[in-house]
Amino acid sequence: MYIENKSEALNNFGRIGRVTYSKTGKTIYYRGKEFKSLKGGYKANYYDVESGERYWISGPKKNGQNRLYGGTAVEIDEDVREEYWRTIRGPK
Repeated sequence: MYIENKSEALNNFGRIGRVTYSKTGKTIYYRGKEFKSLKGGYKANYYDVESGERYWISGPKKNGQNRLYGGTAVEIDEDVREEYWRTIRGPK
């Protein structure tokens, strides 16, 4: 998934990483954080349960345009890097 913190600015640091879901699919877990849906939302669609910070979380795009508002490059977690380039960004 693509994960970008939106709590301080519209154009913030983002990354691509593997998430897990709760049994109901309503909660996303990533790097020890727990995210709940805002059930829609403007510029953010999830929030961190512990801190309340808002995030944009979405599936990675084949064209690489993952950022909600453009901007700098996106980091890719090492454990998904090869899969991302082979499966998501792979042959057209």
